[in-house]
Amino acid sequence: MDWKLEVVVVPVSDVDRSKRFYSEQLGFVVDVDQQMTEKFRVVQLTPPGSACSVTIGTGLASMAPGSLKGLQLVVSDVDAARAQLVDRGVDVSPVRHVEDGDFVDGHGGPWNSFLFFDDPDGNSWTVQEKPAE
Repeated sequence: MDWKLEVVVVPVSDVDRSKRFYSEQLGFVVDVDQQMTEKFRVVQLTPPGSACSVTIGTGLASMAPGSLKGLQLVVSDVDAARAQLVDRGVDVSPVRHVEDGDFVDGHGGPWNSFLFFDDPDGNSWTVQEKPAE
């Protein structure tokens, strides 16, 4: 039996602001934006090329806005990803790698080049470079 991760709920305080950030600044595709009731809204967004989406909205989870840490995306070119995010106005870290247990600026070896950013509420994201296969 396959067990596939399809959706991760991201807790936000302002759904429209977050929808703009994820769609316009990060380039996620808006799959669904549906207001079921006054207290329940679902906005599902998918990163380009991903099989897993994120969902923001109201009435979805009891997590505090900004409390989700450690979401991770993988890309084939971390420098190109960083340039795209910077061009779209995202406050993103320099490319970093792990050395002796700490993150330091610059590229590392395979699977060891990262960048970091937060959404408007402080939910934290990591982007990791995946080596070419």
